[in-house]
Amino acid sequence: MSKAKEKKKVMVYDGQSKELMTIKSLSRDKNDLVITGNIFGSMPMKARIKPQEARTALKLLDFKTFLFLLTLLFRR
Repeated sequence: MSKAKEKKKVMVYDGQSKELMTIKSLSRDKNDLVITGNIFGSMPMKARIKPQEARTALKLLDFKTFLFLLTLLFRR
């Protein structure tokens, strides 16, 4: 794996700021979103989000959280 590829990782942390999951890639498989990564730093995993689940997830957002997500991209 090249060094440029290695740097493209997204870390997800738990409530105690410990590494919960490392997302290495997001890809498409037909109508599903496929998340590839590692759980707890070592256990490889592929998760799939189906269109119905994505719609349900969007319904969980209130307006304030939606605005926060939009501005999150521009925060340090």
